[in-house]
Amino acid sequence: MTDVRYKRILLKMGGEALAGPDGFGIDPQRAADVAQVVKEVHELGVQVAIVIGGGNLWRGSVGINQGMERSTADHMGMIATVMNALALQDALERIGIVTRVQTAIEMRTIAEPYIRLRAIRHLDKGRVVVIGGGTGNPYFTTDTAGALRAMEIGADVLIKATKVDAIYDDDPQQNPDARRFDRISYIDFLNLRLRVMDSTAVSLAMENNLPVVVVNFWETGSVKQLIQGATIGTTICKM
Repeated sequence: MTDVRYKRILLKMGGEALAGPDGFGIDPQRAADVAQVVKEVHELGVQVAIVIGGGNLWRGSVGINQGMERSTADHMGMIATVMNALALQDALERIGIVTRVQTAIEMRTIAEPYIRLRAIRHLDKGRVVVIGGGTGNPYFTTDTAGALRAMEIGADVLIKATKVDAIYDDDPQQNPDARRFDRISYIDFLNLRLRVMDSTAVSLAMENNLPVVVVNFWETGSVKQLIQGATIGTTICKM
């Protein structure tokens, strides 16, 4: 293994990472772009698990605003994450990365049920594991699922893939004086009510001392550089 900062990572990304130009659906080229970034990290000898959202296919808030029952809307979102997981598996397999999809909602004909020890065994064998279905329960975001799965599999870090280069205390595009954080404590993140990640996920990470790094996934080489020890994005940690 190349000298790396983290040996096992959980990469959390929104479903929008796979979306087409209009922000919806699954664009095979975007899936291929994501797979290439994962491949670069995997080739360092790092064990990679991925939790992906479903916002490119379904947003529960849309249904809820129209009177849909919350649990129904959330379960539809969980199914959408499995569709994204399968698309990402296909993209990874096509470039030679052996991949397994696991899901918290059982769909035995297309994916394995999420089983912690089985996921760890796949990782130990050099396979990428894509975990869909969220936590399997309504009222929890896929950010929280990412934090939960990261702790269950013993990940060294939770990497939150975004379109911004770091966490700021305000929108840097609207406020040129917005403060950029290279590091921020869990408590400060929660007290400032920063929105880049769900507060439940950050609280869970804090309780288990799991570092979270927010990076611009689309900046060339950003994730790979982070793994190799560069200071990239913002780290949320105990300080």
